[in-house]
Amino acid sequence: MRPLPELTPNNDWYWTSGEDGQLRIQRCDDCATYVHPPAPICPACRSRNWTATPVSGVGTVAGFTVNSHQWLPSMEPPYVIAVVSLAEDPEVRITSNITGCDSGDVHVGQEVRVRFEHQDDVWFPLFEPTGATNDNPIPPAQRLTPRP
Repeated sequence: MRPLPELTPNNDWYWTSGEDGQLRIQRCDDCATYVHPPAPICPACRSRNWTATPVSGVGTVAGFTVNSHQWLPSMEPPYVIAVVSLAEDPEVRITSNITGCDSGDVHVGQEVRVRFEHQDDVWFPLFEPTGATNDNPIPPAQRLTPRP
């Protein structure tokens, strides 16, 4: 079992909306900026008006690490922790796990799609490879730089 997130009025919709298989991201009603993680105020225009907006669930691996230490009894290593840039706005990134493939097969630029793992009242958004690679996934100024 994964550790459960703390559900608050600002984020409970995010953690529970995957029941229908649809990833939703907060979007400002006034300036149309996608906001993630969920926040009570739009960082672009300071509006408090927003909607949980369905998105495609398709993204690109912007960076990742392979965890080889067993921190939790229920999460057997190795597993991939990745930062996924969403297709709707590459600046919107979700930190999640890549599943459905060998950890050695994950690479920056890999196209992934969301799938959900249900636990209690939470629907965890995880990602799996689509088989495609984005040749220019992330603008150079937005790339995550690996550390030695």
